Order: sequence, then C-alpha cells, then structure tokens
Amino acid sequence: MTTTDAAPVRFDTKIAVLLRDDLETWQRLNVTAFLVSGLGTDLPEVIGEPYADADGTPYLPMLRQPVLVFEGSKETLTAAHARALTRALPRAVFTTDLFTTGNDRDNRAAVRAVGPDGLDLAGLAVYGPRNAVDKVLKGARMHP
Repeated sequence: MTTTDAAPVRFDTKIAVLLRDDLETWQRLNVTAFLVSGLGTDLPEVIGEPYADADGTPYLPMLRQPVLVFEGSKETLTAAHARALTRALPRAVFTTDLFTTGNDRDNRAAVRAVGPDGLDLAGLAVYGPRNAVDKVLKGARMHP
C-alpha cells in the first residue's frame, strides 16, 4: 500500500491557535509561530519523527498533526482563555505587551505582571481532546 492509498489519519486531539481579528498580517504570523512553539516544549506527544530527504539530509521534527488557525474578537479570545483555564487544557498565550519586548526574559516578565483576567491577549494556542478544544473555541471562526 502506498501512502496515497492509506486512509486519512483522524486525530482524537486538536491543536488550535486563536488570533485576535484586529492584528496586522505580520503580527498574526509572528503570534502563530510563537504560540505553536510553546506546545512542543512541554507536550512531546505533539511532535512527530525527524524528517530526511532522499539523500539522507536530516531535518528537525515538526508537529505531528495540523494546526487549525481561528480568529475572533478580543472578547472571544478572553472567553476562550477562560474556558481553556477551566478545562485545564495545555495552552500558550501571547499578549499585546510582547510586541514591545525584545527577548524571552522580558516576554515572561510582561505576562507575569498581569493576572489571568487582565491579560490583553493577541493569541492563544490550545491542545487537547477535539471536543474540549471545540468548546474552548466557541464563537471563533476559521482564519481566512
């Protein structure tokens, strides 16, 4: 059986990124990259096997499943964050303060300076069972 003959893989988990709908294009790309990088650091099960081309040149492993990208208003993002916390799902946050910092230490300090209810979220990544992630994302729409 060739790879093209194989049945599609359906994951029982979901990786999703929710972006605020008023971000500029460069911000959306930057926030998405930062958020998904957080998932693999603490959740080794989301990382696949390393890659290699036909000559055996090695490449780093990537996430093992698609990342679905959504968008919503600031209020939608705040509600999704609260639902992710309530469900204790693994999550990563990117606040608007992080657009003004230039390093990881200052990024962490900016998030640490604000309680969960006061975070000015630009984006949120969440991972977990499909139905739980779907409930967290209620009110969000797929990114165009």
